[in-house]
Amino acid sequence: MRKTLLDSLRGPLTETPPLLRDGEAADLARAVDRVARRRLGRSLAIREVDAGSCNGCELEIHALSNAFYDLQRFGLNFVASPRHADVLMVTGPVTTNMREALERTYNATPNPKWVMAVGGCALDGGIFAGSYAVVGGVGEVVPVDIHIPGCPPPPADILRGLIALLEAAR
Repeated sequence: MRKTLLDSLRGPLTETPPLLRDGEAADLARAVDRVARRRLGRSLAIREVDAGSCNGCELEIHALSNAFYDLQRFGLNFVASPRHADVLMVTGPVTTNMREALERTYNATPNPKWVMAVGGCALDGGIFAGSYAVVGGVGEVVPVDIHIPGCPPPPADILRGLIALLEAAR
């Protein structure tokens, strides 16, 4: 703790920017918007659902709204209500307490709707699998259209997953 405090007095403690080539994040975001407009005729609305995660994936999803990625400038919006969403972006293993909430959220989302399971835990429960408090992966509760692997997956992979989801959408 003392070392961290002394290091912080010497200068800012920030992470290096993501290792993307210049403009790659903007190119990915534009591609998501272009595919969304082609499929839906408008920009994409995303509802993020934490089904019981450790919040690692949420940090990467929230990074999509920071100054580096800034998805809103491309018309991609995170919405508060599933009734306004096109994509449910679900993280974490589904806990017993969140099962019904996830089902209700899925049922409240209008068609066409897509479910994106983000992170290793969303696939099969991850390190929480087998716990008495965990139902399993997202696919145990609602149909999943695409899974983004990683623990946690970087924001660029989440954007690539959105592109793949919309291009392969039924």
